[in-house]
Amino acid sequence: MFFTTEGMFGIPLGVSSTFIFLFILFGAFLEKTGIGQFFIDIANSIAGHAAGGPAKVAVITSAFEGTVSGSSVANTVGSGSFTIPMMKKLGYRPEFAAAVEASASTGGQLMPPIMGAAAFLMAEFIGVPYLRIVKSAAIPAILYFAGVFIVVHLEAKKTGLRGMPREEMPRFWRIMRERGQLFLPLVAIIYLLVEGSTPMKAALWGLVVAVLASYISRATRMKPHDILAALEQGARNALGVVIACAAAGMIVGTVTLTGLGLKLANGLILLARGQLLPTLFFTMLTSLVLGMGAPTTANYVITSTIAAPALLKLGVPVVAAHMFAFYFGIVADVTPPVALAAFAGSGIAKSNPLRTGVESTKLAIAAFLIPYFFVYSPSLLLLGSVHWLETARVVLGAVVGMIGVGAALEGWLITQTRAIERPLLLIGGLMLIHPYLTTDVIGLALIVVVYLTQAVRFRRQSLAGAVSG
Repeated sequence: MFFTTEGMFGIPLGVSSTFIFLFILFGAFLEKTGIGQFFIDIANSIAGHAAGGPAKVAVITSAFEGTVSGSSVANTVGSGSFTIPMMKKLGYRPEFAAAVEASASTGGQLMPPIMGAAAFLMAEFIGVPYLRIVKSAAIPAILYFAGVFIVVHLEAKKTGLRGMPREEMPRFWRIMRERGQLFLPLVAIIYLLVEGSTPMKAALWGLVVAVLASYISRATRMKPHDILAALEQGARNALGVVIACAAAGMIVGTVTLTGLGLKLANGLILLARGQLLPTLFFTMLTSLVLGMGAPTTANYVITSTIAAPALLKLGVPVVAAHMFAFYFGIVADVTPPVALAAFAGSGIAKSNPLRTGVESTKLAIAAFLIPYFFVYSPSLLLLGSVHWLETARVVLGAVVGMIGVGAALEGWLITQTRAIERPLLLIGGLMLIHPYLTTDVIGLALIVVVYLTQAVRFRRQSLAGAVSG
């Protein structure tokens, strides 16, 4: 375990001391410029006034914060200390308020370019360029936040959750004029990566740009003691990741050197009788259990070495197999009984932790569907020669499928769903997972039929209400 490079001193520890450390440091510098409040203000200006406004603000803020932060619990506590009290103040149930923040914050680990530092580990494990991982992760991450947004919107319509008054909302262009320069470090990193720079060089220049950009405005200017504090905070934040990576290296050593990983992979395939869909289901359950309570980096290392090999044996593309295991390892943060992010949000909302976990699972339903989408449709990961029309069709099918499943869970599409409509919506949404034209047409038809039925019913209800009024 400590004399060879197969155990503690393996790939995870090596990556944590190079790529991961610099990006954690980069995140600490961005925090000192006030980028967290900047993201919250931007999200408020976009969606604060809409139905379910504060909940949608939480989703958008977490999507932004996910680009620089890699911890679901840290994201939940950071932005949740602002969004959860705001939701409760406007009449949202404590469990729902905490669940929105937890499910959205968990998605931060799936959002490029950092992905909870797992992107660097994935690149090293698989042996592909880091930029390849970032590109593959982009569409599924956006779909995840779209899924949470959809369920939040349906809940808001069902329960009449209101937004905040427009006059209390910050103005988008005013925010961009005063603090828009805070986006420059992220733009710089993405530009350097696309131009072919190494992740370490990109992170280093990102640090420099973060400091220089902060001097454009007096409100964001970093003083010498802020820079020293950022250096200290970055080092402190890295300690937990380094320890997790060293421990994960020992798990990797145990699994690979003893042949345990191969036996588990064969066992999963044998249990599923060599069929892809049951293997995916058993891999999902395995990753959910393995991911309970583990930090993101350790989470990915464990799930990729134990769960992913079963999918590789069935011919699933290597990036899709690793991403599948990673997604379900991450979803463990909002899945009871060990739902760390949900419990963190519950502490702020003073809600029932278990009920919050159940609500979080419902809101994060997209994360349970998207991995199946990209295994059956690798074009979502932009693998191989990309056909944009095919990719657009799959993305549209994924969005409609998530609407169907979300509406079935919420019991609301345009109006209250009837007993027969919920299973139709659920079946329609699930059928859109498979990329075949036949299943897509049937799934779409079921959802459209329910939509049209509800549209007619809603119109009648509105007319009846107008007459009685």
